[in-house]
Amino acid sequence: MAKRLVIELGYGIDQHGQDPTKAAQRAVKDAISRTYICGLREIFALENLNDMIVEVEVAVPNPQEVDGEQVLSVIPFGQKSIRVVEGGMSFPGMVIPELGDRTSAILIANAAVVVKIAE
Repeated sequence: MAKRLVIELGYGIDQHGQDPTKAAQRAVKDAISRTYICGLREIFALENLNDMIVEVEVAVPNPQEVDGEQVLSVIPFGQKSIRVVEGGMSFPGMVIPELGDRTSAILIANAAVVVKIAE
């Protein structure tokens, strides 16, 4: 059985282009950018960082449009899994076609990243 070591939260925004995958990637990057898990090696003697378990949950508008593999690609190590759910936020901004906008929506994603290690 695996036990939780770290839970980190983040948010990400796609201001132009209405791409929920980009917003989700940025949310995960935000979450992991504040975490330095030296205890994996120094306390738990984990030799291979790919042995840690990394579970991601992302809440974003239009979750069916999210490419989970692309989101997980921002995490460098671990046995990764993702769950994408309806949530986050869509807020009206401006339409700038030159930036790929189809609508005025600014997409905001929330992410929870959990790092676990096996006993």
